[in-house]
Amino acid sequence: MPILWGRRKAHSAVHAEIWAVAEAAELGYAEAGPPVKRPLAPIARLAPVAVLALGAGLAAAPAAHAAETACWFEGGVVVVPAEVMGVAGDYVLDTATAHTQLGETQAQGAGFADTALKGEVRIGGMRLTGQPVAVAGLDMRTGALPTPIAGVIGADVLRAFVVDVRFAPCRVVLSRPGEAPPFGRATALPLTWTGDTPTVAAAVSDGGRTLSGPFAPATGGERAVRLADDLAAAPGASKPQELYPYGVARPRLRALSFAGALSENLPAGLLKAQDGGPAGEIGTPVLARYRLRFDFPNGRLLLAPDG
Repeated sequence: MPILWGRRKAHSAVHAEIWAVAEAAELGYAEAGPPVKRPLAPIARLAPVAVLALGAGLAAAPAAHAAETACWFEGGVVVVPAEVMGVAGDYVLDTATAHTQLGETQAQGAGFADTALKGEVRIGGMRLTGQPVAVAGLDMRTGALPTPIAGVIGADVLRAFVVDVRFAPCRVVLSRPGEAPPFGRATALPLTWTGDTPTVAAAVSDGGRTLSGPFAPATGGERAVRLADDLAAAPGASKPQELYPYGVARPRLRALSFAGALSENLPAGLLKAQDGGPAGEIGTPVLARYRLRFDFPNGRLLLAPDG
Protein backbone atom coordinates (compact mmCIF):
# COMPACT_ATOMS: atom_id res chain seq x y z
CA MET A 1 0.00 0.00 0.00
CA PRO A 2 2.19 2.89 -1.24
CA ILE A 3 2.15 6.24 0.48
CA LEU A 4 0.34 8.91 -1.50
CA TRP A 5 2.24 12.18 -1.48
CA GLY A 6 0.24 15.38 -1.87
CA ARG A 7 0.96 18.39 -4.05
CA ARG A 8 2.40 20.76 -1.48
CA LYS A 9 5.41 22.30 -3.25
CA ALA A 10 7.36 23.16 -0.13
CA HIS A 11 8.53 19.56 0.21
CA SER A 12 10.13 17.13 -2.21
CA ALA A 13 9.46 13.48 -2.96
CA VAL A 14 12.52 11.48 -4.03
CA HIS A 15 12.32 7.93 -5.36
CA ALA A 16 13.97 4.91 -3.71
CA GLU A 17 16.19 6.56 -1.13
CA ILE A 18 16.04 8.27 2.24
CA TRP A 19 17.90 11.37 3.29
CA ALA A 20 20.09 11.12 6.36
CA VAL A 21 21.78 13.98 8.17
CA ALA A 22 25.54 13.80 7.88
CA GLU A 23 27.34 13.17 11.14
CA ALA A 24 29.72 15.91 12.26
CA ALA A 25 32.82 15.54 14.41
CA GLU A 26 31.89 15.15 18.07
CA LEU A 27 33.63 18.22 19.43
CA GLY A 28 31.28 20.06 21.72
CA TYR A 29 28.07 20.41 19.73
CA ALA A 30 28.12 18.34 16.56
CA GLU A 31 26.41 20.58 14.04
CA ALA A 32 24.24 18.57 11.67
CA GLY A 33 25.49 19.02 8.13
CA PRO A 34 23.70 19.03 4.78
CA PRO A 35 21.58 16.02 3.86
CA VAL A 36 23.34 13.11 2.20
CA LYS A 37 21.81 10.16 0.37
CA ARG A 38 21.70 6.88 2.21
CA PRO A 39 19.97 3.82 0.69
CA LEU A 40 17.24 2.20 2.72
CA ALA A 41 18.05 -1.23 4.08
CA PRO A 42 15.43 -3.65 2.74
CA ILE A 43 12.94 -4.94 5.29
CA ALA A 44 9.88 -7.13 4.93
CA ARG A 45 6.56 -5.48 4.18
CA LEU A 46 4.14 -5.46 7.09
CA ALA A 47 0.42 -6.14 7.17
CA PRO A 48 -1.54 -3.73 4.93
CA VAL A 49 -2.88 -1.28 7.52
CA ALA A 50 0.34 -1.65 9.50
CA VAL A 51 2.22 0.34 6.85
CA LEU A 52 1.37 4.00 6.84
CA ALA A 53 0.57 4.18 3.28
CA LEU A 54 0.12 6.49 4.38
CA GLY A 55 3.50 40.76 22.58
CA ALA A 56 4.18 38.90 25.89
CA GLY A 57 6.39 40.33 28.65
CA LEU A 58 8.98 38.08 30.32
CA ALA A 59 9.48 38.16 34.05
CA ALA A 60 10.95 35.80 36.61
CA ALA A 61 11.01 35.34 40.34
CA PRO A 62 13.97 37.13 41.96
CA ALA A 63 17.23 35.19 41.66
CA ALA A 64 15.60 32.59 39.38
CA HIS A 65 18.13 31.61 36.72
CA ALA A 66 17.34 28.01 35.82
CA ALA A 67 14.24 26.45 37.33
CA GLU A 68 14.01 22.63 37.43
CA THR A 69 10.54 21.15 37.53
CA ALA A 70 9.68 17.54 38.24
CA CYS A 71 7.31 16.32 35.54
CA TRP A 72 5.69 13.04 34.63
CA PHE A 73 5.82 11.21 31.35
CA GLU A 74 2.91 8.92 30.64
CA GLY A 75 0.76 8.08 27.66
CA GLY A 76 3.43 9.56 25.39
CA VAL A 77 3.16 13.11 26.76
CA VAL A 78 5.14 15.28 29.20
CA VAL A 79 3.03 16.82 31.97
CA VAL A 80 4.20 19.64 34.26
CA PRO A 81 2.70 21.67 37.10
CA ALA A 82 1.91 25.21 35.95
CA GLU A 83 -0.52 28.08 36.37
CA VAL A 84 -2.37 29.72 33.49
CA MET A 85 -4.72 32.69 34.00
CA GLY A 86 -4.64 31.95 37.72
CA VAL A 87 -5.64 28.30 37.22
CA ALA A 88 -3.06 25.99 38.80
CA GLY A 89 -2.90 22.35 37.77
CA ASP A 90 -1.21 19.76 35.58
CA TYR A 91 -0.52 20.90 32.02
CA VAL A 92 0.72 19.01 28.97
CA LEU A 93 4.04 20.50 27.83
CA ASP A 94 3.97 20.33 24.03
CA THR A 95 6.59 22.00 21.89
CA ALA A 96 4.53 21.25 18.76
CA THR A 97 1.38 23.04 19.98
CA ALA A 98 1.70 26.59 18.72
CA HIS A 99 -0.57 28.34 21.23
CA THR A 100 -1.05 27.80 24.96
CA GLN A 101 -4.48 26.47 25.93
CA LEU A 102 -6.68 26.42 29.02
CA GLY A 103 -9.29 23.68 29.24
CA GLU A 104 -12.94 24.68 28.84
CA THR A 105 -13.94 23.19 32.19
CA GLN A 106 -11.13 24.99 34.01
CA ALA A 107 -11.87 28.28 32.27
CA GLN A 108 -15.56 28.12 33.14
CA GLY A 109 -14.74 27.20 36.73
CA ALA A 110 -12.51 30.27 36.96
CA GLY A 111 -15.30 32.51 35.65
CA PHE A 112 -13.99 33.09 32.12
CA ALA A 113 -16.69 33.35 29.46
CA ASP A 114 -14.47 34.30 26.50
CA THR A 115 -12.51 31.79 24.44
CA ALA A 116 -9.58 34.15 23.76
CA LEU A 117 -7.89 35.31 26.96
CA LYS A 118 -4.76 37.23 27.85
CA GLY A 119 -2.93 37.07 31.15
CA GLU A 120 -0.20 35.45 33.20
CA VAL A 121 1.46 32.06 32.76
CA ARG A 122 3.71 30.58 35.46
CA ILE A 123 5.83 27.51 34.92
CA GLY A 124 8.92 26.27 36.73
CA GLY A 125 9.46 29.48 38.68
CA MET A 126 9.26 31.58 35.52
CA ARG A 127 6.50 33.98 34.60
CA LEU A 128 5.10 35.47 31.41
CA THR A 129 2.66 38.36 31.47
CA GLY A 130 0.24 39.51 28.81
CA GLN A 131 0.24 36.04 27.27
CA PRO A 132 -2.56 35.09 24.84
CA VAL A 133 -4.36 31.93 25.97
CA ALA A 134 -6.96 30.00 23.97
CA VAL A 135 -9.81 28.19 25.70
CA ALA A 136 -10.16 24.73 24.17
CA GLY A 137 -11.82 21.38 24.75
CA LEU A 138 -9.22 18.88 25.94
CA ASP A 139 -11.28 15.76 26.62
CA MET A 140 -10.13 13.90 23.50
CA ARG A 141 -6.49 14.78 24.06
CA THR A 142 -6.26 14.05 27.78
CA GLY A 143 -8.99 11.49 28.45
CA ALA A 144 -6.52 8.60 28.63
CA LEU A 145 -4.32 10.29 31.24
CA PRO A 146 -4.77 9.25 34.90
CA THR A 147 -5.28 12.76 36.32
CA PRO A 148 -7.24 15.80 35.11
CA ILE A 149 -5.30 18.07 32.76
CA ALA A 150 -5.87 21.82 33.05
CA GLY A 151 -4.43 22.83 29.69
CA VAL A 152 -1.44 22.81 27.34
CA ILE A 153 1.74 24.88 27.61
CA GLY A 154 2.64 25.63 24.00
CA ALA A 155 5.53 26.98 21.99
CA ASP A 156 4.36 30.59 22.35
CA VAL A 157 5.27 30.45 26.05
CA LEU A 158 8.32 28.19 25.75
CA ARG A 159 10.05 30.24 23.03
CA ALA A 160 11.07 32.83 25.62
CA PHE A 161 13.33 30.28 27.35
CA VAL A 162 15.95 27.61 26.93
CA VAL A 163 13.97 24.44 27.72
CA ASP A 164 15.68 21.21 28.80
CA VAL A 165 13.60 18.03 28.76
CA ARG A 166 14.57 14.65 30.16
CA PHE A 167 12.08 11.79 30.03
CA ALA A 168 13.43 9.30 32.62
CA PRO A 169 13.42 10.51 35.29
CA CYS A 170 11.11 13.20 33.96
CA ARG A 171 12.61 16.65 34.45
CA VAL A 172 12.05 20.01 32.76
CA VAL A 173 14.41 22.95 33.25
CA LEU A 174 13.55 26.45 32.06
CA SER A 175 16.36 29.00 31.79
CA ARG A 176 16.41 32.60 30.74
CA PRO A 177 18.53 33.41 27.66
CA GLY A 178 22.24 33.20 28.48
CA GLU A 179 21.67 31.50 31.85
CA ALA A 180 21.19 27.84 30.92
CA PRO A 181 23.39 25.31 32.74
CA PRO A 182 26.00 23.30 30.79
CA PHE A 183 24.39 20.61 28.64
CA GLY A 184 27.36 18.48 27.65
CA ARG A 185 28.21 16.87 24.34
CA ALA A 186 25.29 16.87 21.94
CA THR A 187 24.19 16.93 18.34
CA ALA A 188 22.80 20.32 17.31
CA LEU A 189 20.03 20.78 14.76
CA PRO A 190 18.85 24.15 13.44
CA LEU A 191 15.53 24.98 15.11
CA THR A 192 13.46 27.24 12.88
CA TRP A 193 9.85 28.41 12.83
CA THR A 194 7.31 27.15 10.33
CA GLY A 195 4.43 29.50 10.94
CA ASP A 196 4.05 29.55 14.73
CA THR A 197 5.55 26.09 15.22
CA PRO A 198 9.22 25.24 15.93
CA THR A 199 10.58 22.71 13.43
CA VAL A 200 13.70 20.76 12.50
CA ALA A 201 14.68 19.05 9.25
CA ALA A 202 13.83 15.37 8.87
CA ALA A 203 12.84 12.90 6.16
CA VAL A 204 10.42 9.99 5.91
CA SER A 205 10.00 7.15 3.43
CA ASP A 206 7.36 4.57 2.60
CA GLY A 207 10.00 2.37 0.96
CA GLY A 208 9.43 3.68 -2.57
CA ARG A 209 9.39 7.42 -2.12
CA THR A 210 10.95 9.87 0.29
CA LEU A 211 9.83 13.23 1.57
CA SER A 212 12.00 15.74 3.40
CA GLY A 213 10.83 18.89 5.12
CA PRO A 214 10.27 20.69 8.43
CA PHE A 215 8.93 18.50 11.24
CA ALA A 216 7.81 19.72 14.67
CA PRO A 217 9.46 17.90 17.60
CA ALA A 218 6.47 17.17 19.84
CA THR A 219 6.97 16.58 23.56
CA GLY A 220 3.20 16.10 23.69
CA GLY A 221 3.02 13.73 20.71
CA GLU A 222 2.32 10.10 21.57
CA ARG A 223 3.02 8.69 18.07
CA ALA A 224 6.56 8.38 16.67
CA VAL A 225 5.66 10.24 13.47
CA ARG A 226 2.59 12.02 12.15
CA LEU A 227 2.38 13.40 8.61
CA ALA A 228 0.27 16.25 7.28
CA ASP A 229 -2.66 14.82 5.36
CA ASP A 230 -1.94 16.88 2.25
CA LEU A 231 1.36 15.01 1.97
CA ALA A 232 0.39 11.45 2.87
CA ALA A 233 -2.62 9.16 3.11
CA ALA A 234 -3.60 5.63 4.07
CA PRO A 235 -6.07 4.66 1.34
CA GLY A 236 -6.57 1.15 2.72
CA ALA A 237 -7.76 2.30 6.14
CA SER A 238 -11.39 1.33 6.79
CA LYS A 239 -11.88 4.26 9.21
CA PRO A 240 -9.62 7.12 8.04
CA GLN A 241 -10.60 9.33 10.98
CA GLU A 242 -8.87 6.87 13.31
CA LEU A 243 -5.50 7.77 11.73
CA TYR A 244 -5.60 11.21 13.34
CA PRO A 245 -4.65 12.20 16.92
CA TYR A 246 -6.65 10.30 19.55
CA GLY A 247 -7.68 7.70 16.95
CA VAL A 248 -7.18 3.98 17.57
CA ALA A 249 -5.63 3.02 14.21
CA ARG A 250 -1.99 1.95 14.46
CA PRO A 251 -0.44 2.29 10.99
CA ARG A 252 3.30 2.00 10.44
CA LEU A 253 5.79 4.12 8.54
CA ARG A 254 8.70 2.45 6.77
CA ALA A 255 11.47 4.85 7.86
CA LEU A 256 12.42 8.14 9.49
CA SER A 257 15.75 9.94 9.17
CA PHE A 258 16.24 12.36 12.08
CA ALA A 259 19.37 13.79 13.71
CA GLY A 260 21.65 11.43 11.79
CA ALA A 261 19.77 8.29 12.86
CA LEU A 262 17.63 6.02 10.69
CA SER A 263 14.60 4.43 12.38
CA GLU A 264 12.37 1.86 10.68
CA ASN A 265 8.90 0.41 11.10
CA LEU A 266 7.57 3.26 13.23
CA PRO A 267 4.09 3.78 14.71
CA ALA A 268 2.65 6.65 12.72
CA GLY A 269 -0.47 8.63 11.88
CA LEU A 270 -1.82 11.72 10.17
CA LEU A 271 -2.40 15.37 11.10
CA LYS A 272 -4.73 17.91 9.58
CA ALA A 273 -2.58 20.00 7.22
CA GLN A 274 -2.02 23.65 8.09
CA ASP A 275 -1.59 26.25 5.39
CA GLY A 276 2.16 26.80 5.29
CA GLY A 277 2.57 24.47 8.26
CA PRO A 278 5.01 21.66 9.06
CA ALA A 279 5.26 18.43 7.09
CA GLY A 280 4.47 16.58 10.30
CA GLU A 281 5.51 15.87 13.87
CA ILE A 282 8.15 13.71 15.52
CA GLY A 283 6.80 12.43 18.82
CA THR A 284 8.06 11.06 22.09
CA PRO A 285 8.68 7.45 20.99
CA VAL A 286 11.63 8.98 19.08
CA LEU A 287 12.44 12.00 21.25
CA ALA A 288 12.55 10.02 24.51
CA ARG A 289 15.78 8.36 23.34
CA TYR A 290 17.52 11.66 24.07
CA ARG A 291 18.00 14.44 26.55
CA LEU A 292 16.74 17.52 24.74
CA ARG A 293 17.55 21.20 24.86
CA PHE A 294 15.21 23.49 22.97
CA ASP A 295 17.47 26.53 22.72
CA PHE A 296 14.81 28.82 21.33
CA PRO A 297 16.79 32.07 21.73
CA ASN A 298 19.66 30.69 19.64
CA GLY A 299 17.57 28.65 17.21
CA ARG A 300 18.87 25.14 17.83
CA LEU A 301 17.75 21.80 19.21
CA LEU A 302 20.41 19.86 21.12
CA LEU A 303 20.12 16.09 21.45
CA ALA A 304 22.25 13.91 23.72
CA PRO A 305 21.77 10.15 24.22
CA ASP A 306 20.01 9.52 27.51
CA GLY A 307 21.72 7.03 29.71
